[in-house]
Amino acid sequence: MIDPVFLDTPLYRCEALEPVLGCTVSIKLETANPIRSFKARGTELVASQLAARGEKAVVCASAGNLGQALAWSGRERGLDVTVVASRHATATKLDRIRALGARLELVDGDHELARERAAAIAEHEGIRLVEDSLDVETCEGAATIGMELVETLPSFDAVLIALGGGALATGVGHVVKSCAPGTEMICVQPQGAPAMTRSWHQRRVVTTGPTNTIADGVAGRHPIPAVLDDLILVADDAVLVDEASIMAGMRMLFKHAGLVVEPSAALGIAAILEDRDRFAGRHVVTIVCGSNVDTDTYRGWVDAAPV
Repeated sequence: MIDPVFLDTPLYRCEALEPVLGCTVSIKLETANPIRSFKARGTELVASQLAARGEKAVVCASAGNLGQALAWSGRERGLDVTVVASRHATATKLDRIRALGARLELVDGDHELARERAAAIAEHEGIRLVEDSLDVETCEGAATIGMELVETLPSFDAVLIALGGGALATGVGHVVKSCAPGTEMICVQPQGAPAMTRSWHQRRVVTTGPTNTIADGVAGRHPIPAVLDDLILVADDAVLVDEASIMAGMRMLFKHAGLVVEPSAALGIAAILEDRDRFAGRHVVTIVCGSNVDTDTYRGWVDAAPV
């Protein structure tokens, strides 16, 4: 069901990063596709199933990447797509949602308010609400990344995964734990958006107040209980990193790998920077999950990053 343009993304050892990080680093690059993130792997499943059933419309809440993915997948299958987002979301992401033909509704609040509004639209119009991480298709789509990973690399010691709602972590995690059970699954979140990480450690849902991070793609406040239960099954650890490390990770990926990435995609590198001894001499895979940034803002982050 997934368009091949989103599959078999590059996976390669990035030797240029290794002297500064002190470990072997492989990159799974999920930005080399029409929406520049991994999200379409899941929305392709959702849109295919809706079209097969003759449904005509779908709605989601998004920080930007899911909305682009659903707009792309829905357009290809004749679906009317509505995306609800915060007015404060990354402008580049909002512009692309519009350009892909979706109806975009903005709310004066954060992603949690957008989720509430999207649910209200779905109920009022009687259409499918796509909830990232809760809907199994979004996790199954992400799981294809794990399948490609274990089929391509003969062995690796750890996978560092950006943790937001949980679709990427649980999807990849189930595959890796089934096919490469000795691999350490480590989830990474910003200190300014710690809800899912705190929930994982306490083994119960922990909600937080307003988020404070540049990594808007993972800035949720209310973990979904069913997703947390799934994450507990597959994650070996969940860690928090600070904003300076995220910006340093973005700078390093640009300088040493030639990659422009959004903050969420640099969380894996940030985790290595903050705990070099843990990863020293090991083979670490990091999933570079998105590259939708406002150019001027990106330059400011990279220029402000510690050298």
